Amino acid sequence: MPHPADTPTDKPGRSPANRSLERGVALLRAFRPGSELLGNNELAERTGLPKATVSRLTQTLVGCGLLQWEAASRAYRLAPPVLSLAHAMRSGSRVLAVAAPHMHALAESRRINVGLAAPDGDEMVYLESIRYARRVALRHVVSGQRVPMELTSLGRAYLAVAPAPRRRDILRLIAQRRGDQWPVLSREIEEATQQVRTRGFCAASWQPEVVALAAPLPSADGAAYVLNVSVSTPLPMETVAQELGNALLELARKVGQAWSADQRPR
Repeated sequence: MPHPADTPTDKPGRSPANRSLERGVALLRAFRPGSELLGNNELAERTGLPKATVSRLTQTLVGCGLLQWEAASRAYRLAPPVLSLAHAMRSGSRVLAVAAPHMHALAESRRINVGLAAPDGDEMVYLESIRYARRVALRHVVSGQRVPMELTSLGRAYLAVAPAPRRRDILRLIAQRRGDQWPVLSREIEEATQQVRTRGFCAASWQPEVVALAAPLPSADGAAYVLNVSVSTPLPMETVAQELGNALLELARKVGQAWSADQRPR
């Protein structure tokens, strides 16, 4: 199923050139860990684009240096310049610059994991993940990693504050994709929304013995970011919430204040 942010839409005033750009970006988004090599047929399936369109766009992306063709596997992989774009984004991110010192301080003082993420379609993308938890978790989270919005505290915290039209679109897509699982997930997402409204954060545990709390980060420019803390522990989710909830909210307050100050005209 096409990614919600990948699917081109016809809107008044949108030129064919803009649609071509959207479709090219959709192809780049299709590459994920575990899917490093993709052929035209796989790209067409992942994006929902016609095969002829995919073939034309992959040739253009190879010519631009953003994709590499591997003749032995008859497939494409992302080219090195894509990594330079990611580096430019991270080094130029003001929210990451102001948040990182506070995130490191909390992670080190409490020996927990602290992350900062932003939404992309129906997923959350980590901008930063600082790992200080005492117990080794089954998964290692790094910058750029994606996690499902509907299962994670990060995604549920974002959905709690997302604009209503955007929230409806995302939930509709998740409902279609999750099928029989949707009724349970829908209730959990609504419970998380209530938690954010009453406590300022929500909790989730979608990996064995890993509990995460997440809080939306107030922003001066309307951008959507979410902070989270997580630990690998056998303790109940509510116990972790009581132990770390205030620390997370204090982190969000400090980062929000620092970011607001950074945005003021000098």
